[in-house]
Amino acid sequence: MEFSPFNNVVKLCIQGMEMEEKGKAGEARKLFLQSWDEATNDFERFLAAHYIARHQKTVSDMLNWLETALQFALKIDDESVKSAFPSLYLNIAKCYEDLGDSNKAKENFDLANSYKYNPSDKGPFYHGTKANLQVGDLLTAGGNSNYKSEIKMNHIYFTALANGAGLAAALAKGDENERVYIVEPTGNYENDPNLTDKKFPGNPTRSYRSEAPLKIVGEVTNWVRPNPDDLQKFRGKLENNKGEIIN
Repeated sequence: MEFSPFNNVVKLCIQGMEMEEKGKAGEARKLFLQSWDEATNDFERFLAAHYIARHQKTVSDMLNWLETALQFALKIDDESVKSAFPSLYLNIAKCYEDLGDSNKAKENFDLANSYKYNPSDKGPFYHGTKANLQVGDLLTAGGNSNYKSEIKMNHIYFTALANGAGLAAALAKGDENERVYIVEPTGNYENDPNLTDKKFPGNPTRSYRSEAPLKIVGEVTNWVRPNPDDLQKFRGKLENNKGEIIN
């Protein structure tokens, strides 16, 4: 299973989040309920339930939807979902705390902490760019951000999703062809804090960063190119993005 911003249920959740940002909670809730109705697999049901949970009026109803999201998440053996466990267990723990069940609260707080700081993703990993590189080359930190050119990046970024790296390549500055390279981290890496838990639960894009170089070990050519309309929408979102880059 690969997380995709072009998936219909994901698109509905994005639209719901946009309504939340505009203060239109009722419209957001309708979109999240629609995403639940249109969900066809465990990942889509997990995602929809997560968003429906935060629009409940009582703690008990919120807990019910969070535990529904958890049950679907536990069925999926995928890093895109495992990364959501810390925030999911944490929110469940807070509900039990509000309901006065200290034992259940502690149990879920402990589960949240057990998942928190250890990315278990072993790859393979990819980096998308328009640079023409060779096997054995090293990608290092210190380049300019693709999204805010005045910022020098202290980390080098990569993902475990080839199509996600392809999207990054398409959005990168330059006129050369988009390239997706297979890379190996040469040092420790962490979840990308610019994405983890910012919009979606956990790190479904399986995006990471490292201060150490990435070594190019190959290239893939069969990744899915985003269509021009979707790509233009992404560029528009990036241009209008007011958030700060965590560097």
